[in-house]
Amino acid sequence: MFSRLISDYLQGESFIHEFAAHQPDLEGVKSAIAARKLFKTDRKLIQAAFEESYEAEDPSARQSSNMVLLGSENTFTICTAHQPNIFTGYLYFIYKTAHTIALSRKLKAELPQYDFVPVFYIGSEDNDLDELSKFRINGKAFRWETSQTGAVGRMQADKGVSELIKTIETELGHLPQAPALITMLKKAYSNGRTMAEGIFTLLNSLFREEGLLVLQPDKASLKAAYRKVMRDDLLDQVAEKIVGETGKRLESIYKLQVNPRPVNLFYLREGIRNRIDKRGNQYAVDGTVIRFSESEILAELDAHPGRFSPNVILRGLYQETILPNIIFVGGGSEVAYWMQLKDLFSYYHTPFPVLSLRNSFTIMDANLAHKMNELEISDADLFKEETTLANEMVQRWSGSTINLQNEEKESRLLFAQLKKRAGDVDKTLTQHVHALEIFHLKKLESLEKKMLKAERKKQATGLQRIWKLREDLFPNHNLQERVENFMPYYARYGQDFISAILNHSLALEHKFGMLIIL
Repeated sequence: MFSRLISDYLQGESFIHEFAAHQPDLEGVKSAIAARKLFKTDRKLIQAAFEESYEAEDPSARQSSNMVLLGSENTFTICTAHQPNIFTGYLYFIYKTAHTIALSRKLKAELPQYDFVPVFYIGSEDNDLDELSKFRINGKAFRWETSQTGAVGRMQADKGVSELIKTIETELGHLPQAPALITMLKKAYSNGRTMAEGIFTLLNSLFREEGLLVLQPDKASLKAAYRKVMRDDLLDQVAEKIVGETGKRLESIYKLQVNPRPVNLFYLREGIRNRIDKRGNQYAVDGTVIRFSESEILAELDAHPGRFSPNVILRGLYQETILPNIIFVGGGSEVAYWMQLKDLFSYYHTPFPVLSLRNSFTIMDANLAHKMNELEISDADLFKEETTLANEMVQRWSGSTINLQNEEKESRLLFAQLKKRAGDVDKTLTQHVHALEIFHLKKLESLEKKMLKAERKKQATGLQRIWKLREDLFPNHNLQERVENFMPYYARYGQDFISAILNHSLALEHKFGMLIIL
C-alpha cells in the first residue's frame, strides 16, 4: 500500500530519518515546537492575510478566536495542503483536512500550555487543469471543460461549472441531504468566483465550526516575506544545488518524487503560470515572448512579488516561512518529497515540520458490512491478493483443510526411508529414489491445486459475491479515497458524514481505518 520510503519512515528506519527533522510522535512535536520558538514568524502578517480572506465569509466564533490566537508566541499551526480540485476532487481531500483538525484537538489535550490552529493551505497556483478539473460520482467520471489557462485557482467558475452542479443534482437529488449539498455548491461556485474562492468557501462550509482556517497564499503581501529565497533562486540556483545533493543521497535506496530545476519559479499573470528559464544572461518565461535581463527580473520581483510562484521544490519552504507551523499532514508522495527538502530548510535556518502521514479510510454502509459478516470476511482479508484470498475462503467455507501438507510430510518421511534402504543395497540408487520423490511431490501439488479448483467451482457464487464486495470498496482496484468524491456521502448523510470522519480521525497514530456509516 505504501512505498518503501514511507514504510521505512513509519517503522523508524534510521537512514530515512536523516531526512526528517523530528520523529512523527509527541516527542517529535515537542522538538518541533522548541525549534519553531527560535524562528521569527511575522504573526501580524499571517493574521492580516486570514482576516482579509474571511471578510466576506462570516467566520465562526472558533475561527475568529483562532485568528486572534495566531498573534501569540504560544500558538502553532498544524497544516495540510492541496490544490483547488473542483468540488474537492477525491475523498482523501476530506480525510487530510479532518486529520489536521484531529491533530490540533489531540495536541491541545496533550500540551494544554499551547494552542494549535488547523490550517488548510490552498495550492491555488497549480496549473494542472487536467487533474484538477475532474471528479467521479456513482461510478461516473465528470470533467469541467474550460478554455481558461494559467493558475487553476485564478480561473473563474462559468457556465460549465453551473452545468456540472445541475448534473450533480440529477445524480444525487433523490438523497435526503442533496438540497443542502447543492445550495453549498452554488454558493461556493457562483459565476465569476475563482476556483480558489470556491474551494475556500466549500471548506469553510464543511469545517467552519471546527475552527479550520483556509489560507489563500496567492497574495503579494505574503510573497514579499519570501522575496529573499526567490531572489537566491533566480541568481544563484541555491535550491537546485542543495536539493540535488539531498536527492543523490536518497536515490541510492529510494525513488525520488521530485527533481529541482535551475530556477524553481513560475511567472504568474492572468492566463499564464509558466516556468522561468535562465538562458544565458536572460530570463525567459517558457511558452511566451516575455524576457527579462537580470536587473529587470529583480526589479519585477521587488515591485511585484505576487507575480512569482514557487514550484514544488520551493512551495514547502514558503509555507513554513509564513506560518508558525509545526506539523505538515500529507499523503505518501507528499511526505516523500518533503524529505528531499530538509537540507534546503537548514540552509535558510527555517524550522522543518514534523511530517505526518494523513489518515486513510474505506467507508462502507450497513448493507456492505452485513455482506462481510455473511461471507465471513475480515477487514484484513480485503487487502489480500486475490488467489490467496480465494483459496483461504474456499477452505474456510468447506469446513475442512483442502491441502495435502500431512500427505507431503508423510511422503518425505517415506522417501527418506526408501533412500536409506536403497542406498544400503546400491548407493547409486539414491538418486533414482530422489527423482521419484520429486515426481511424486509434484503430483501431490498438482492434485492439491485440482482439489482447490474443484472446491472453488463449487463455491463460485460465494467468491463472486466477494469480488463484487471488493469492487464496491476498492473501485477500479484502487483505494476508494483515490477514486470517489465526498458528495454522494454528504448527499445521503449531510454534516453527520463530516462528523463521522472527524470523530474517527486518528492523530499521531498511523493506521488504515474501516468506517461503517449506518
